[in-house]
Amino acid sequence: MKRTAGRAERELLVLVVDDDARNRKLARDVLAHAGLGTLEAASGADALTLARAHRPDLVLMDLRLPDMDGGEALRRLRIDRATAAIPVVAVTAVAGAREALLAAGFAGYVDKPIDPLELPAVVRRHCAGGQ
Repeated sequence: MKRTAGRAERELLVLVVDDDARNRKLARDVLAHAGLGTLEAASGADALTLARAHRPDLVLMDLRLPDMDGGEALRRLRIDRATAAIPVVAVTAVAGAREALLAAGFAGYVDKPIDPLELPAVVRRHCAGGQ
């Protein structure tokens, strides 16, 4: 579990959930460069703990985690009043999963590998309630 600040002023706080340290680092670096703060979790359980404690503005959730899948982590976030309203965006390498992810309750999705030029805009759009 790691927290980094964005530039001088924290605009938004994003929880990056991925069991691959390289993927977390890429997302962290891209978001920090865009002035966004980040928290990091390598498992669903850590994500739930951090989300409850810090109430991030958005969660970027990998679907394949070591202790539970991203869909289960999303369900657990939704049943907790403290985290129920946090938008959760799936991060996946599965092509054509958009409709199933939206039906499962994800606010949206980001394809892997992530596009460093688009990720900050995607985060800001979902934090503003857009898809």
